[in-house]
Amino acid sequence: MPSRKPVSAATDAPQTFTITQLAAEFDITPRAIRFYEEAGLLQPGRHGRNRVYGPRDRTRLKLTLRGKRLGLALQEIKQLVDMYDSQASAAPQLRAFLATLARHREQLEQQRDDIEITLAEIQQHEKRCRALLAEA
Repeated sequence: MPSRKPVSAATDAPQTFTITQLAAEFDITPRAIRFYEEAGLLQPGRHGRNRVYGPRDRTRLKLTLRGKRLGLALQEIKQLVDMYDSQASAAPQLRAFLATLARHREQLEQQRDDIEITLAEIQQHEKRCRALLAEA
């Protein structure tokens, strides 16, 4: 993991990150980070013309990328990350996350079933083609 240097020189200031540091840490492009900003997932501060990200932005980016790896839609990710940010009890967030995961699991299982059906059809066509070739 690359070392992260605070943008601010003050030792008691909260740690901040540049877009380049976050991009390197999470192995994504600065353009992807700006996309997540436009989607409302990140809200960096500004230091002159430069974006300055705090620990909250870093955590939100980490959760966003985790949701993306799970295959969640950007709107689902935003909803879950926004709930994570709230000071309310974790129970509603966990229930919402479970519901989202259940919906996503259902979609993936349907996709798997569709793929298995398609693979079986391909296998039948291959078998028929081989039989026709053997007859020729």
